[in-house]
Amino acid sequence: MKQFFNKRLDSKNAREKFLEKEMATFQHELPTEEELTVPEVNLSSASLRAGAFHMGKYCEHQNNEFMLCRQELQDPRKCLAEGRAVTACALEFFRKVKKSCYAEFTQYTNCLDKSSGDLHFKHCRNTQNVLDKCMLDNLGIERPEYGYFCRAKIHHTDRPAPAPRPKKVYEDATPGLPDDYPRPPAKFGSRLHYMM
Repeated sequence: MKQFFNKRLDSKNAREKFLEKEMATFQHELPTEEELTVPEVNLSSASLRAGAFHMGKYCEHQNNEFMLCRQELQDPRKCLAEGRAVTACALEFFRKVKKSCYAEFTQYTNCLDKSSGDLHFKHCRNTQNVLDKCMLDNLGIERPEYGYFCRAKIHHTDRPAPAPRPKKVYEDATPGLPDDYPRPPAKFGSRLHYMM
């Protein structure tokens, strides 16, 4: 019983350590309201879907910078400036679209919104072609081909690389067997059946 009780205490201590590390406490510095307040992209789902491919191409650098920051730093509080840049780029893109391709964009958005319940592209290829031509002629943005955003790309950034994370060292790790230790064959065959 004493051994079980000690294990419960150990797991409770581990849980408390985890919560101290993962939970927000008074020791954490949270961003101010002014840092979090940015103008929103106030558009419908159909509008965002209609402009998604061209906006992704137009704001590719800002999006990649934001995602790289989130991936490297693992802390959303440190990437607020990159997030603001993404929102500003999206606003700038939709303002340009409104200025130069408003009728074509509205027609394509209405088609996506009213042709199917899931905003599917297949019903609106004709209006899509009209919008693509307008975007290419007026803004110089060509619609990226299928799979463009899935490709691996190298992103060049001005941000310094984060310091490498220290390797975890476990003092009580089990030492490995020496290289000259006898290793007889397994009595009942290999566990890796495909190697037999």
